[in-house]
Amino acid sequence: SSNKTLVSPGNDFELGFFRTTPSSRWYLGIWYKKLSERTYVWVANRDNPLFNSIGTLKISGNNLVLLGQSNKSVWSTNLTRGNERSPVVAELLANGNFVMRDSNNNSASGILVAKFRLPYRYLLPEMKLGYDLRTGLNRFLTSWRSSDDPSSGNYSYKLQNRRLPEFYLSSGVFRLHRSGPWNGIRFSGIPEDEKLRYMVYNFTENSEEVAYTFRMTNNSIYSRLTISSEGIFQRLTWNPSLEMWNLFWSSSSGPPCPIGFIMLGPYSYCGPLNTSPICNCIRGFNPSNMEQWDQRSWSGGCIRRTRLRCSGDGFTRMKNMKLPETTMAIVDRSIGVKECEKRCLSDCNCTAFANADIPERWVGMCDVDRR
Repeated sequence: SSNKTLVSPGNDFELGFFRTTPSSRWYLGIWYKKLSERTYVWVANRDNPLFNSIGTLKISGNNLVLLGQSNKSVWSTNLTRGNERSPVVAELLANGNFVMRDSNNNSASGILVAKFRLPYRYLLPEMKLGYDLRTGLNRFLTSWRSSDDPSSGNYSYKLQNRRLPEFYLSSGVFRLHRSGPWNGIRFSGIPEDEKLRYMVYNFTENSEEVAYTFRMTNNSIYSRLTISSEGIFQRLTWNPSLEMWNLFWSSSSGPPCPIGFIMLGPYSYCGPLNTSPICNCIRGFNPSNMEQWDQRSWSGGCIRRTRLRCSGDGFTRMKNMKLPETTMAIVDRSIGVKECEKRCLSDCNCTAFANADIPERWVGMCDVDRR
C-alpha cells in the first residue's frame, strides 16, 4: 500500500507510490533508491493517477492490479493465462525490471509480464527498444507531458522497421530527428559513444526481433536514454561527486545536425558546426532558391548544375555522413562495394551507393538509392 515499498537486490531501485509535487496526484512507479535527486524510471498509471495516497498494488486473478479509492482498478497487467492453478509472484529485479512470473519457475521462460516489455520515458541498461517480431510489439519511448506530469507527452522515439531499420523522434506526424541506420557499430546519426569502456551496445536484427539495447560493464555507473518533455532525445549519466545528471549528448546539439533533418531539403547536408551557413549543397549542386537560401530557409534544397547523362557519370565521395532515409533503397547483403558501384552505374535511376555495414565484414553489403 501507499506507505510500503519494494527494493531491488543491490538496493539500486525502489518501487512504491509517489507524487511529483505536494499538490499533484499519486502514481505507482520505480525510482533510483541511492540517488539524492529523485528520478523516476517507470510509472504504471501515468495516464490514470490516483486522487490521493490511498492505493494498493496486489496480485488478483494472476494479474497485477492497482486499486485506488473504493477499490476501483486504475491499472492492470491484463494478462490472460491458460493455467490458473500455478501461483504467481511479482518481483523487482536488480536491473530495475519489475516482472510477474510463475512462482515455480525462476528462469526467463517463467516471466509472464515485465515492465521492460514497454519502456516509457527512459531506456535503462538491458531494456530493449524496437520490435518483437513474434508478438508484433513495438517497444518505444514516450515523453512526459511536463517535468512534473508523467502522463503521456507529445514526443515519441520509435523504430521504423524498413529495409534498413532506424529510429525516429516524432511529434505526431512530424519527424524531428532520426538515428540513421545501424552501420554495424552504431547509429550514424547519434554521437559516438561506442568507445566508452563502461558501456556495450548491441543491435539485433533477425527473424525474432529488431531491437537496440545497451548494458553497463561497471554497474556503479548509472546511465539512461530519455526524451525530455520539450522533445529532446538525450543520454544522461549520473555524476556522483556533483550529485547530478550530466548531459552526455542530445539530439539538439550536433553532431548530428543541430537544426534537425526536417529543415534540410533534397541534396543538401549539414556541415561542421563552425561553418556558415550550416546547411550546404552537395558538390555539383546549387540552391534551388538562392533568395530563400540567403534567408537561412533550406527546405527547398538543391538542384543539379548538370543533368545526368546515364553514361560516363561518376560519383562524389562523401565521408562521415548519415545515410539518407532508405525507404526507396535496395539492400543487397550478398555483394561487395565494387559490385554495388557497378550496379548503381548501370541503372539510370540510381543516384548513390553506400556500405550498409562497416565492421570487418564491410564488404558484402550494398545500399543503392533509387531516387
